[in-house]
Amino acid sequence: MHLLLTSVINHNVSILSIFKKKHFFSAHEKKQVEDAIHKAEKETCGQIALYIESKNYLIDPVERAKEVFAELKMKQTKQRNAVLIYIAVEHRELALYADEGIYQKIGKEFWENAVKTMISHFKGNNIVKGLEHCIEEIGQTLKEQFPYDPSTDCNEFREDIFYGK
Repeated sequence: MHLLLTSVINHNVSILSIFKKKHFFSAHEKKQVEDAIHKAEKETCGQIALYIESKNYLIDPVERAKEVFAELKMKQTKQRNAVLIYIAVEHRELALYADEGIYQKIGKEFWENAVKTMISHFKGNNIVKGLEHCIEEIGQTLKEQFPYDPSTDCNEFREDIFYGK
């Protein structure tokens, strides 16, 4: 079982002014988000990825997040503890997709709160801050549930920001 949470960001703040077609983040913002991912994964065997694209061409952002999760081969983590943050900028949609290992350990409420917190930051035009906060919370939870063991753990997934069309 996977957890898929989705939300359409309905507000008057235009996040399109923050994201450009080919350059979603400035170099500094990109580094901030990548650093947040690296820091979050440092003390856990869990994996976190961010996938950003302009539009979601599927009807349901949940289905698109599931598709991206599969395309990135995130289901292949040994303990099934990968998490995807999916954003469709122009359609103002986001979804968190957690593999069954982490979802079963923490449940639905955590993910709902993470989505609400991100939306709150996004409404305030604080996209990077919202992502950093969400990544930090996910990382802390992964650390608690799937602590890093240097004798057995390896990085199963490239930490990075992935961009769609």
